[in-house]
Amino acid sequence: MTMQGIAPTIESLFKGGLPVWFKAYDGSAAGPLDQPYGLELVNERGLSYIMTAPGDLGLARAYVAGDLVLHGAHPGDPYEAFSLLKDTTDFGVPKPSELVGVIRALGVSHLVPPPPPPQEHLPAWRHRLEGLRSLTSPFGRWGRHSQERDADAIHHHYDVSNTFYEHVLGPSMTYTCAVFPTEDATLEEAQDHKYDLICRKLGLKAGDRLLDIGCGWGGMVRHAAKHYGVKALGVTLSREQATWAQEEIKRQGLDHLAEVRHSDYRDVEETGFDAVSSIGLTEHIGIANYPAYFSFINGKLRPQGRVLNHCITRHDNIDKSTGAFIDRYVFPDGELAGSGTIVTAIEDAGLEVQHHENFRVHYARTLAGWSKNLADNWDACVAETDEGTARVWGLYMAGSRIAFDRNEIQLHHVLATKTEDGTSGYPLRHDFGA
Repeated sequence: MTMQGIAPTIESLFKGGLPVWFKAYDGSAAGPLDQPYGLELVNERGLSYIMTAPGDLGLARAYVAGDLVLHGAHPGDPYEAFSLLKDTTDFGVPKPSELVGVIRALGVSHLVPPPPPPQEHLPAWRHRLEGLRSLTSPFGRWGRHSQERDADAIHHHYDVSNTFYEHVLGPSMTYTCAVFPTEDATLEEAQDHKYDLICRKLGLKAGDRLLDIGCGWGGMVRHAAKHYGVKALGVTLSREQATWAQEEIKRQGLDHLAEVRHSDYRDVEETGFDAVSSIGLTEHIGIANYPAYFSFINGKLRPQGRVLNHCITRHDNIDKSTGAFIDRYVFPDGELAGSGTIVTAIEDAGLEVQHHENFRVHYARTLAGWSKNLADNWDACVAETDEGTARVWGLYMAGSRIAFDRNEIQLHHVLATKTEDGTSGYPLRHDFGA
């Protein structure tokens, strides 16, 4: 490969060709210059990020650091631009023969990796070493997903700032897939409908006891207490979430029924719950820990009690990595499995699956709503955190929306009962309605 300038050389890394224009700080340009969307590489550090971590991680590092600038799209909602990129590009690592040409064209000095942006979490290999150490630690239950390490991962993502989440999530403060009852329903209406649907699937009634594992800011706990008269306990590893949730419970006068604890769910001592809800937590558990997790839930239920598991899933049941960007910037230690794997684990834990439902298209709509909120409140979100963090959120929500749109990932509800001696307490037909 002969020296052509930075932009043409970078373009050569994109197997499908660049669908957007690309300009670099050396004055070179490549790609369709009449396209409204474009990428601008503004400094040498950005080039070093791209060269030392080929693929999505290098591009993400440069983008988050502000060294790679997206033009023609709002950083809070870059969905249209990233959809175009994903259609025609392959961010895979170049072949060795291609890599030699790239190095010759761009310079060996750019093979020295700069320090990653401060928003980046520990890489997977560092996690694995810590996981081995945790096996001899008093916190070492469940190996890689020890209580200490899970708390750190949750802190990385969920303790950004309650005010930041208020801007992005809206008044519901619900960071899980909404369920849209109609085409024109608002995000808030859809979140309320989601909680009510789960309450009905669990068959909740006044006086029941509910355990909500990974309760976030307490939306499910408050809904069940307020609308169904349920005595609800929620637990979260995020201190910020627990503090906000308890204050909101008191503000709504629900503290005689609802409680949110800053606690690992494994430390919940109470048993005999009528229902357990797990909304958006299974993604953080680790596939190897599914048997222990669903056995734990089984042990918390009374006979004929119900559990509703709501989680992001793969479109298949093949074990794959979530990718470097997601692991380091968004959900450290996160793992996704197919819904069949979830169902199998629930059944193997001794629970009887009664209903199974896919809400994939609803999550794409939910993410569109959150992205719009981020874009509309961009200045406030940046002021509350920093521009790099805000760019991470815009990037990850747009990418996730694309993945849901294209059936690469899904969102499933699995409803099960603690059936004993053949008695499930479940009606002849589902009675939770449409």
